[in-house]
Amino acid sequence: MRLLLDTQVALFALADPEKLTAQAHDLIADPRNAVFVSVISLWEISLKHGLAPTGAARMPIDGARAAELFQRAGYEMIDLTPAHVLFAEGLPMLHPDPFDRLLAAQALSEPMRLLTRDARMAAYSDAIVRV
Repeated sequence: MRLLLDTQVALFALADPEKLTAQAHDLIADPRNAVFVSVISLWEISLKHGLAPTGAARMPIDGARAAELFQRAGYEMIDLTPAHVLFAEGLPMLHPDPFDRLLAAQALSEPMRLLTRDARMAAYSDAIVRV
């Protein structure tokens, strides 16, 4: 199975695995699954790291460090394409966050299973798994 991790799930898998469900652990650890992280997540991490340099909203790592850790973990990187952007344009407005909408569009158009902790994301399709 091809799994796409949303930004929060990807970061928790590396830094706070106890915050993930057993289902998420099992899916990510299963050697039969190819695990992907999107360049969208790197963009989100980089942007949020720079916007909130201190305080509770601060992203714990910058984009370069995240890319390094994702690569070390064996996660494959998926690029954002025009087809993903156009697919996102057609999604119903179930979720207002543009990063999450693009991740949903990637997962649904590739196709992949998107792992997320966000119930609003899971409302798009049964291919989006809330973990």
